[in-house]
Amino acid sequence: MSDTVNFTFSDTIAGRVAGFDREARVFTLVTADGRPFEVSLDGGPGAELLHNLGEPYQDASGHIDALLEEGRYVLAYGIFYPRADGLRFEAKRLIFTGRQTDDHRFEEAGWWIRQIREIAAFYRRAQFGDGPIDFSQYRTEIRLSGDKTASHIQETDTISRLVYGMASAFLLTGDDEYLEIAERGTEYLREHMRFVDADENVVYWYHGLKVDGDVETKLFTSEFSDDYDALPAYEQIYALAGPIQTYRITGDPRIKADADATIRLFDRFYLDPEHGGYYSHIDPILLSPEHESLGPNRARKNWNSVGDHAPAYLINLYLATGEKTYADMLEYTFDTIVERFPDADHSPFVQERFHKDWSHDTTHGWQQNRAVVGHNLKIAWNLMRMHSLRPKEGYLELATSLGATMPEWGADRQRGGWYDVLERVRADGEDRHRFTWHDRKAWWQQEQAILAYLILHGITGRTDFQGEARDAQAFYNAFFLDHDEGAVYFNVLANGLPYLLGVERLKGSHSMSMYHSAELCYLAAVYNNLLLGGSAMDFWFKPDPALIEGRVLRVAPDLLPRGSVRIESVEIEGEPHTGFDAEGLLVHLPETSGRVKVKVRLAPVARTEVTG
Repeated sequence: MSDTVNFTFSDTIAGRVAGFDREARVFTLVTADGRPFEVSLDGGPGAELLHNLGEPYQDASGHIDALLEEGRYVLAYGIFYPRADGLRFEAKRLIFTGRQTDDHRFEEAGWWIRQIREIAAFYRRAQFGDGPIDFSQYRTEIRLSGDKTASHIQETDTISRLVYGMASAFLLTGDDEYLEIAERGTEYLREHMRFVDADENVVYWYHGLKVDGDVETKLFTSEFSDDYDALPAYEQIYALAGPIQTYRITGDPRIKADADATIRLFDRFYLDPEHGGYYSHIDPILLSPEHESLGPNRARKNWNSVGDHAPAYLINLYLATGEKTYADMLEYTFDTIVERFPDADHSPFVQERFHKDWSHDTTHGWQQNRAVVGHNLKIAWNLMRMHSLRPKEGYLELATSLGATMPEWGADRQRGGWYDVLERVRADGEDRHRFTWHDRKAWWQQEQAILAYLILHGITGRTDFQGEARDAQAFYNAFFLDHDEGAVYFNVLANGLPYLLGVERLKGSHSMSMYHSAELCYLAAVYNNLLLGGSAMDFWFKPDPALIEGRVLRVAPDLLPRGSVRIESVEIEGEPHTGFDAEGLLVHLPETSGRVKVKVRLAPVARTEVTG
């Protein structure tokens, strides 16, 4: 087969301008891995400034020459034409991230707050229309435009993820309707999806409900082929995500009681006291991780069962309470990750699946010996969070190592963005890790990259991490925002165009329900403003002081370096309130009956970066 490309094809090139020949109408674009591309403007490309959800298209076609300044980041979509001397790239669409060379609109103080408001409005409309908030009408599957499919399944985890998103939207905007949705969703989960086992003194959560008119059929065990007829740990973990984010706002002690009872479930039935870590599945009758009925999931451990506790609920539970028990559990899971997951002798990617004794499981189901790129980034992101709570050299070392290594293998160095699933080991003679199924890019993996590199840069100050954070934010905001229908796309092709087939066409599914897009908005706002941008932020809470222990409201926005953020001001019911510990991020609530709306302004504090 000839190595010569003799056909046209469309593609994307992302990089920084290194020169512009105005007479020849050609500019040079240098990609993240240092490769220069000559980009022709002969085709009369359209140009635009990056715009957020809810904003109008901002045409820049008449300003291309002025915008093509050296060092500016540009995403260029166009067509490659074969010629005798090689390929010629002719641009058809140019996306500029801002008006000035070092201006990136996603670093604006309000960018991510405006985005979460638009996403929340989409899901409010999709699930409940313009009527009252009634979770009996909730459906897991939502079409591209926000319409519901014929499916009548209500999955516990997707309701919880929607609740998380709405609670996060309230934290950033103070819009009471978002909190109403979060609280009603939490109540629905407690009433319909929760099982209280009084004999064992634990709580576990149903997979979901099948709703047929007024008839509800509870689905106790998982309905998915990977986990069928079992209780997978990740479903129990994500059942807590939404309620705990809501608990940060309200302090409702019933939510904390459910979380504690679910943690007892983890510690009594999923925890391996002999070898350490948490099992991935237990059987529904004996609650045993070693029952024969579990088949390939018998006595197994994986990334989700060990690592997902922290980002899904446990960090937020600690932020809301400050309790040592939760910090200890966080430390245990992160110590396990640092000890067991790295596999540098065989692959730059971590090992994700294990047998009981921590020997590697490389034949399990779809994963085999494959890497989920986003899980590697998720480890780096959350290790940096934990390093701020209980600093350890091992946390910093693994996080920065993954941060430095992943771009070469998991990122698209020509087009921008991050890939999905790759083979962990390269075959003989290959210089790349092969794609498992496709080279598409999922929205949640972009989230992990953005958050990982924002916090890595924010804490270490390394400029290479800053570049990765900016490149990832540029690709996500350029290609994943659905400006026609609202919210964000599930997947895009490698070149950034939306991929709209099958389940990946949906805005609501087993995988997607506002969680990752809202988590990204919330934490990208926190990191961009409080760690990097020097901008104060407002956060909103609505507790009943009588239900808050000691009437002390904890308002830390995330696990950030000690002393990096302080309270600048507090308002309660619109009136200034001076009862707060600025450095401790604590608000002393008044002795009043009933719930109060609390607005807290947090401001960044200058500090010294750590090395890594």
